[in-house]
Amino acid sequence: MQIWGKVLGFLFGFMLSKNIFGALLGVWLGHKFDKSRGYDFDKFNADGEQSRQATFFYTTFSVMGHLAKAKGRVTEHEIAFASAYMDKLKLKGELREQAQEAFREGKAAGFPLKDRLAKFRKSCGARYDLILMFLEIQVQIAFADGQLDPVERKVLHEIAQGLGFSSRDLDKLLEMIMAGEAFNRQSGAGQHANPANEKAQLNHAYKALGVSPDMSIKDIKKAYKKLMSQHHPDKLIAKGLPPEMMESAKQKTQDVQAAYDLVSKYHNKD
Repeated sequence: MQIWGKVLGFLFGFMLSKNIFGALLGVWLGHKFDKSRGYDFDKFNADGEQSRQATFFYTTFSVMGHLAKAKGRVTEHEIAFASAYMDKLKLKGELREQAQEAFREGKAAGFPLKDRLAKFRKSCGARYDLILMFLEIQVQIAFADGQLDPVERKVLHEIAQGLGFSSRDLDKLLEMIMAGEAFNRQSGAGQHANPANEKAQLNHAYKALGVSPDMSIKDIKKAYKKLMSQHHPDKLIAKGLPPEMMESAKQKTQDVQAAYDLVSKYHNKD
């Protein structure tokens, strides 16, 4: 929550007008200034697109901090991931400070995870795609060090349950994200040139899409289109995704597209 604009506005307004009305006008102008510097978390429980974006932003980084602390201490890998994620979103100045503050709050003892998730879910309403994007971000922080600790898995299940996902839903999402990470690593390293690696990469691509080689290309394409629709940046922004986080949605659609391109190229071909 930002208050300095209000405080200074009150003081300057009172000094210039010498009455309470001028001071109140200064508070109002200061409030507008505070809002322009970042998200207004005073509206955390309010309705509307702006409050939904603020809730998504705050909850993402606070729950990220809670998950990072799940094993007892935050590792360098997790700190580096959180910092890199903020860099990826181009968070600077006040917004970066807000993200860091939320991350620190999530690390604190007694963080009210269930309460935060309940407020977040209420804010999202029936916007399943928005909630799914949030959960995927939390899964990524859990894999920041390249492995999933049993304690982290337990917290992920708590998060998923709080958002209305079943254990089976989470397990499938974990498999898809793990496969997607492996697919991206192989693609970046150019390992597809080797036949054996290419076969492994193809298997990762199937799993990243949540499909299997024995499915028809029609069903695979249907699953691909569903994933693309769920992660379409413009659709997510319209539903309440903070504009600063659009890069995550863009990256996801690029990853889905790359996996589908490989699958469609080799599906049912010897």
